[in-house]
Amino acid sequence: MNIAVLAGGISTERDVSLISGRMIYEALKKKGHRPVLIDVYLGYDHEDYAEVFERDEDWAREIQAIKTQNPDISVIKAMRPDGDKNFFGPHVIEICQLADIVFMALHGENGENGKIQAAFDLMGIRYTGTDYVSSALSMDKALSKELFLQHHIPTPAGISVEVEKALEADVFFPGVVKVCCGGSSVGVYIVNNVEEYRAAVADAKQYDSQLIVEQYIKGREFSVGVIDGRALPVIEIAPLQGFYDYKNKYQAGSTVETCPAEISDEVRVKMQQVAEDVFRVLRLKSYARMDFMMDEAENIYCLEANTLPGMTPTSLLPQEAAAEGTSFEELCEKLIQVSLAKYQ
Repeated sequence: MNIAVLAGGISTERDVSLISGRMIYEALKKKGHRPVLIDVYLGYDHEDYAEVFERDEDWAREIQAIKTQNPDISVIKAMRPDGDKNFFGPHVIEICQLADIVFMALHGENGENGKIQAAFDLMGIRYTGTDYVSSALSMDKALSKELFLQHHIPTPAGISVEVEKALEADVFFPGVVKVCCGGSSVGVYIVNNVEEYRAAVADAKQYDSQLIVEQYIKGREFSVGVIDGRALPVIEIAPLQGFYDYKNKYQAGSTVETCPAEISDEVRVKMQQVAEDVFRVLRLKSYARMDFMMDEAENIYCLEANTLPGMTPTSLLPQEAAAEGTSFEELCEKLIQVSLAKYQ
């Protein structure tokens, strides 16, 4: 198949997306497909765009490893003087229309808030992952939490507040402050007192205008992927220092990941069932990944759903699939097939 692997963009998860895109691109080449790796924002500024799937070129040659800090997006925006008029880079739409399917390697607001999915639906472009409605529901943590509570999904207690009014809110310590529509733990802060809370709010302003302030769950962190409504093995994430932030997620050796997780069968079954319930409640399609905390009494709490899980060398979904004997290349193929099924 001709497959456009869409990555990059201008979210705080740009670098992560590019590495995911490279891994997916290389896997699809090994499977005999004709993939092209395109930056959704920078595009392909050449007139021979109609022939990109025929070219024998390494589209991933310039992509490097993820840095310890999230990228400076202002530098990327400066490369597109017309970026305020059209998010999609040169010939991105045309290339995606030529493809049999677009593999969404985007992460963060650009790819997971549903806007690109809605645009593709209008243009008849097929893509991997869930649709625009469930993307929007999952990206907005305030909406997700409301649905969790309505459907009895265990989740930390919390409030949603505008960042400009956050200092007036009645909060509790220890707590977690996080931007409403962020990802990769960018804009997430653990606060133990008023001073730390004020500092977190001040820093979060650069990422979002809406915040979630919720109870801090002391315990162990887990994740569960769901493909086509079925949960994968549970993986445990244990950072060597601090919590599972941007650095610990993407720098090799920063985190100990155990899959299958060393938990009782009772907890495993319950966590997988909740993950499948979240998949249904948020109206997700194709695949997603749910993040959990478990306290010292083995109570589990779903934190959020990720509609386009990372596909980097250290990402969780590929590790969970590998625990069932599915290689990275086979996983990419499977994600394409379950995504195509939503068009039947």
